[in-house]
Amino acid sequence: MGRLFLVRLDGKIYSCKHCETHLALCEDIISKSFNCRHGKAYLFNKVVNVWIGLKEERLMMTGMHTVSDLFCAGCGSLLGWKYEVAHEKSQKYKEGKFIIERFKMLIPDGTGYWVNQDSRIGGSDAEDA
Repeated sequence: MGRLFLVRLDGKIYSCKHCETHLALCEDIISKSFNCRHGKAYLFNKVVNVWIGLKEERLMMTGMHTVSDLFCAGCGSLLGWKYEVAHEKSQKYKEGKFIIERFKMLIPDGTGYWVNQDSRIGGSDAEDA
């Protein structure tokens, strides 16, 4: 394994709560209305300093999706997932996009989120709004 080079972003950024590695810019958020096992999650158009796991099929609240887990390149923490393929026509807009769980990141002011005690257990996906 070689030397690790991380991208440093300028502006309002979201970063890993464990190692503060930069992950995404505020302007790359598509939606803040997603839910996952631990509460809210954000859908991003692009992210940096991550590595993507193997593709797998997952049944989520909005149907079957092919997804890959998303890990921080700085510390290896599981952050969320990448939508590879959406099998439902109405969900195609998610393809190639990234979900990061809100409690796994620091917001632009440097603070984090707490896990919601009332979060849903089970499938993860967008709220039906």
